[in-house]
Amino acid sequence: MTAILSDILESAREPGTSRFSASRIASILGLQQQELAELAGVHRNTLRIHPESPRLQSVLRDLMRVLSAATAMEPDPQRAIFLIKNEPIPAFRHKTLLQLVQEGRAEDAIDYLESVSAGFVG
Repeated sequence: MTAILSDILESAREPGTSRFSASRIASILGLQQQELAELAGVHRNTLRIHPESPRLQSVLRDLMRVLSAATAMEPDPQRAIFLIKNEPIPAFRHKTLLQLVQEGRAEDAIDYLESVSAGFVG
């Protein structure tokens, strides 16, 4: 794991806990709290009142896993985040990686990034 990714992961952690911080991940990805709540399929208050929510934490983990795979392909974190949020992928009907995570398809997003990183063009 690169030092940059390690720094990002540590900055995404809720201080004093072993869970991710929704507000910190929203900030890293340049998302509004409401956008992150919609992406996770939870009420926006869940981010503040129940940050330990299993559903929320699962999506936050998936986002960090996809970010990890993206930074393996694109070492510049800002470029990797841009890729996740904005680049339409023809193989997935021109959806973005973020949309795949929202659909519960983080594994597909990671598989795609790993195949592109290995040289497959698709």
